[in-house]
Amino acid sequence: MQKGKASLYFENEPVIGSVASIAGKKEGEGPLGKLFDVVEQDAMFGANTWEEAESALQKQTAELTLEKGGYRKRDIRYLFAGDLLGQLIATSFGTVDMEIPLFGLYGACSTMGEALQLGAMAVNAGYADQVLSMASSHFATAEKQFRFPLGYGNQRPYSATWTVTGCGAAVLTKQKKDGMAKITGITTGRMVDMGSKDSMNMGAAMAMAAYHTIKQNLEDFDRDAGYYDKIITGDLGEVGRKILLDFMKQDGIDLTERHMDCGIEIYDAETQDTHAGGSGCGCSAVTLCAYILPKIKSGTWKRVLFVPTGALLSTVSFNEGQSIPGIAQGVVIEQL
Repeated sequence: MQKGKASLYFENEPVIGSVASIAGKKEGEGPLGKLFDVVEQDAMFGANTWEEAESALQKQTAELTLEKGGYRKRDIRYLFAGDLLGQLIATSFGTVDMEIPLFGLYGACSTMGEALQLGAMAVNAGYADQVLSMASSHFATAEKQFRFPLGYGNQRPYSATWTVTGCGAAVLTKQKKDGMAKITGITTGRMVDMGSKDSMNMGAAMAMAAYHTIKQNLEDFDRDAGYYDKIITGDLGEVGRKILLDFMKQDGIDLTERHMDCGIEIYDAETQDTHAGGSGCGCSAVTLCAYILPKIKSGTWKRVLFVPTGALLSTVSFNEGQSIPGIAQGVVIEQL
C-alpha cells in the first residue's frame, strides 16, 4: 500500500457516499452559485458574531451531508474537520452538539485535503465504517484574524485573494453502493518554504508546494500527467497558477489545459472584484462537493488529482517577520 516516498495506494478503496456544500451570498453570485446545496444570504448565519456564524455554517453543512446520505450521527465513527481560526474554534464550537469523536485539523487552506486523506486512511484500514471529512472558512473571520478589521476599508493588491465563505463536507464509507466516487490513493505534502513574506500574495507562497506534491504523486505512482483528466489545486489563484505552470513546464510537463484551480473557478474575475481569485478552507471544499465530484460521478471526468493548498502562517509568525511556508495535499479521486 505504500507507494514511493509520500503516497499510499488503497486496496480497500473508500467511497465518497454523500456530500454537501453551503456557501455565502458572494459565492452564490459566482459561476458555481447554482451548484451549491444552500446559498446563505445572511453572512451572520443568524448568530451574534462572525466566529459563531462560521460555527453555525459548519453545523448546518455537517447535518445536511448526513441527511442527504441517509446517515445518522451515530453511524459516523470519526469526524475529521478544521478551519482557519485560532484553536479551531469554528469546528469545536460548531460540532460539539454532534457528539462525534473529533480529530481537529489545521492545514490552512489545504485542510479539506488533509481531512480526506486521514478519513480515507481510517476507512481503508478498517478503523471506521463511515467518517465525515469537513472544512470551512468565512470571509469576515479570516479578515479579522489575519488581515484588517472590515471597517478599516483597506485597499487590496491585485495579488490578494478573497476568502470564501463556505463549508464542504463528505461522508467516506466502505459501502460502494450509490457512492459518488472513490479515493484510490493519496500523496501527503511536505512544507515548502520559498522565503515569501507577503501575506497579500498567498498564491506565490503556495505554488511551489503544489508543484512538489504533484511531482511527488506522479513519481510515486509512476504516472504521467495524462493519467488524470484534471489536476485541481485549491486556491493558488491567478498568480500561483502562473508560477505552478511555469515550473512544471521547465520539467517538460505542460499542464495548461489539464490544470484547474478552485480559487479561479469560484468567482467571476470580471464582475466580482476578487482580484487573484478565492481562498480559504472552504474554497476547495465547496468546489469539490458542488462541482468536481458531480463531474466525476457523471463520467465527465474519470480521474482527478485533487490538491488543496495551504499557506502556513499566523498573525504571530507574520508580525515577527517569519516567512510563509506552503503545503499541498494530494487526493486521487476516481469514478466508481
